[in-house]
Amino acid sequence: MRRVNVIGSSCAGKSTFARRLARALAVPHVELDHLHWEPGWVEVSTEAFLKRVAVATQGEGWVVDGNYSVSREVFWPRVDTVVWLDYSFPRVLWRSLTRTWKRIVKGETCCNGNRESVWRTFSRDSIVLWVIQTHGRRRREFRETLPTLAARGVDVIVLRTVTEAERWLDEVARRHVAGGEAVEAR
Repeated sequence: MRRVNVIGSSCAGKSTFARRLARALAVPHVELDHLHWEPGWVEVSTEAFLKRVAVATQGEGWVVDGNYSVSREVFWPRVDTVVWLDYSFPRVLWRSLTRTWKRIVKGETCCNGNRESVWRTFSRDSIVLWVIQTHGRRRREFRETLPTLAARGVDVIVLRTVTEAERWLDEVARRHVAGGEAVEAR
């Protein structure tokens, strides 16, 4: 496990999970949202995005978090493991609401200094609305796509609860620490 893609619905916790996994594996963490969004919520061109992804995944090890299907052509030919955080709709909807509210109240930034706002939360660009619109579609897409990767020899890990994900991460961290490869994943 050296080249990993962490996928799942928006607000499933992919970035946090991937950051911890990358630390456990002692490889770089690549956040696709960071490569896709410029300050002011400006999307980069597809060409620029793909170049950024190619540069970020040129090494022998990395953990990519994100579901940008256009970027898969760049790094999926080299991926050896896909971890799907297959959380329920109520779980990710709740996370979208609490995370957005927390970011608004505390003024926290996300990718490239962008900020959530009350206005954005109730607009067509709302992450909450995005979760509502895409959760089922993502699940269907992954259920159709992942068997092809598994048939190619890619390890596909499906984690359906936060508890399951925590246990899996802890086990990965223990294995790699015992092997002298990394520090604790927390």
